[in-house]
Amino acid sequence: MENKQTLNTVSKTFPDEKRLVVIDGNHLIHRAFHAIQSELRTSSGEQTNAVYGFASMLLNIIDAERPDYFVMTFDERAPTFRHDEHEGYKATRAKTPDALYAQIPRIREMVTIARIPMFSQEGFEADDMMGTLAKKAAEKGITTFIITGDMDALQLITPHVYVVFPHKGYREPLVYDAEKVFEKYHIHPNQVVDYKALMGDNSDNIKGVEGIGPKYAVDLLTAYKTLDGIYEHVNEIASEKIRSRLIAGKEDAYFAQRLARIVTDVPCDFLPQKATLASIDFNALGRFFEKMEMRSLERRLKKVIPQNLLVSEAQMSLF
Repeated sequence: MENKQTLNTVSKTFPDEKRLVVIDGNHLIHRAFHAIQSELRTSSGEQTNAVYGFASMLLNIIDAERPDYFVMTFDERAPTFRHDEHEGYKATRAKTPDALYAQIPRIREMVTIARIPMFSQEGFEADDMMGTLAKKAAEKGITTFIITGDMDALQLITPHVYVVFPHKGYREPLVYDAEKVFEKYHIHPNQVVDYKALMGDNSDNIKGVEGIGPKYAVDLLTAYKTLDGIYEHVNEIASEKIRSRLIAGKEDAYFAQRLARIVTDVPCDFLPQKATLASIDFNALGRFFEKMEMRSLERRLKKVIPQNLLVSEAQMSLF
């Protein structure tokens, strides 16, 4: 069973460590858009269901977690190195609805106004930025919680990196550590890449080894630990059918492995002191909600802001 709890509970394992929350912005946008089916609109007719849903989950995350550091990652529209290597990469995915695309600039405007650091890099995916940020945070003694819906991120889990799926609008987040990954998939985080290399990934249009599904992939990784280990002992595999499939699909397996592995050294300037919760401009966020006619979020925001960070409009006028 998945672990349904807030990160504050998990963080008791490392009470003296600072906590960084890294949000997969693209995942949150898509989740928000599809979660709110009604076409919320401003009085001027602008559709805002994704903007509203994104903001609502953002408030839920801040309220539940109160992390020390808080950042977002986004995909760029330019092709990545994976697209350059594989022309059909993600080509089978359904086209993103125009109504969702139209709301992305507003969402990024909101994040910018709130002064939440955004990280993205042409040629790389948000996953790569998340992996890079987690690695940089670990080097500074910071525990990272990656909020996403992408199973690929499970490969990043270490004793100081967790992956969180924002279940039910983040009211019941699913927190994954190494134990939970093994409980659900029967593999370890450091085997996730090779698991995908064997099976491929239909959602990303990555082939893998034909005829190898979850059961065979788990059995092989249990016996031989890694993709290299499997191919070092491929002639010892008892099943002629599996052995022949592996031999025929070796090139595809290693190609899939290369595409599935998240990059953790993307150039970026992560400065924790510029990503603190105290750096978020909650008053500007409130003004954004007012402009977008999101009255319920205005009311919720007042309850979410830590009292020591609450700045009145009168105080703001002094600056």
